[in-house]
Amino acid sequence: MTLITAANGNLSAARGAKKDEFYTQLVDIEKELSHYRKHFEGKVVYLNCDDPRISNFFRYFSENFGALGLKRLIATCYQSEDPGQFSRSDSSRAVWLEYDGDKSGSRVPDANEIGVRPLKGDGDFRSAESIELLRQADIVVTNPPFSLFREFVAQLVEHDKQFIILGNMNALTYKEIFPLFQNNQMWYGPSIRSGDREFRVPADYPLEAAGTRVDAEGNRYIRVKGVRWFTNLDYDERHRDLELTKRYREADYPRYANFDAIEVGKTAEIPSDYAGLMGVPITFIDKYNPEQFEIVGSSKTMGQPMSQIAEKGTYQQGGPRFYLPTGRGYRRMYDRIVVRNRRLTRSSEDRGSDARVVSLSR
Repeated sequence: MTLITAANGNLSAARGAKKDEFYTQLVDIEKELSHYRKHFEGKVVYLNCDDPRISNFFRYFSENFGALGLKRLIATCYQSEDPGQFSRSDSSRAVWLEYDGDKSGSRVPDANEIGVRPLKGDGDFRSAESIELLRQADIVVTNPPFSLFREFVAQLVEHDKQFIILGNMNALTYKEIFPLFQNNQMWYGPSIRSGDREFRVPADYPLEAAGTRVDAEGNRYIRVKGVRWFTNLDYDERHRDLELTKRYREADYPRYANFDAIEVGKTAEIPSDYAGLMGVPITFIDKYNPEQFEIVGSSKTMGQPMSQIAEKGTYQQGGPRFYLPTGRGYRRMYDRIVVRNRRLTRSSEDRGSDARVVSLSR
C-alpha cells in the first residue's frame, strides 16, 4: 500500500480531541459488521479507541467471539472517563485488555475474564504501547476521533492493516484519503447511505447544537450528519452495478469552464451512454462499483485556476473547484469526483481495435 505521510503532531492534541469522542450505538455496529463476518475467522481484532467496559464495539465482538471464529480481541482506550459496570479506583487512567473467548460458557464475559489492565501511558493510538498492540492485530474496528482521522488512517496504512472505522464522509476529499479511494485501497461501507447517526458523548460534552438529548439515566447523545463507515474489507454489494436510466443530451449536461468534463449533479442522473469524463458529487461513492466506473481524480486537483481563464469578480474565490458558466459569470461547484464509465470506455477501445484489424487485413 502507498504510505500516507502525516505528521504525528503533539500527543497532547488528543486531549483536545476528547470533545470528538463519540460512543457508537450497538445497532449501527451490528448493521455494518454483518457484512464482513467471513473476514473474521481466525483473526485478531483490535479496538484501539474503545474502553471495553463501556464500548459497544467490545460488546459486539465479545458476544459474537465464537460465532465469528475470532482468535483474539484486544482493546485500548484513551483515559476513559466512565468506569461503566466495572469498578476501578482511577477512572481517568487508560486501560487495555486481551480477550481470547469466554471460559464460563456464557455469551457475555465477566469482569475477571476480561482482565482489564492499566496502561503506562495515556492510551493514545499513536503511543508506543498502542502501536505494539496494533502490530499484533489483523483487523482494526473502531470509531476514531474525527479530528484525527488523517493520522489514524495513515497509521493503518503504514502498518498494512485491514480496518472498519467510522468517519465523516467529507474525509473522502482529504488529499491524504482520496488516493486510497482512487486506487481501490479504501471504500465506504454499505450500511449507511444518508441521514445522520446518534452517538453517546462524554458527560462533559456541551449539548448546544440541535439534535441532542439526555436520557433517563443521564446519558448524553448527539446526532451527527454525514457519517460513513470506511473500510478495505470487501463485501458483495460493492460489486453491484449502479443502474443507469438517463441518456446523454448535451443540453442537460453543461461542461465546466475550467475542466473538460460534464457536470452530473446527482448520481441518479449519470447518463448510461456517455463514455467521457464526468464530475459527480461525493455521494456517488455510496453506489460506486470499481468494475463499472473508474475514479480519475477530483475537482481539488484537476480544475484549472479560474484566475487563468476569467476576470476577477466574475467567479467566487475559495480554493480549487470546478466552475460552470452562468452567462454573467461562473458558479463555483461543491467538491466533485471525476469518473469515467469503464464499460463504455472498453467498448470504444474494442471498436477501435476491431477497426484497426479490419484496416490491416485489407
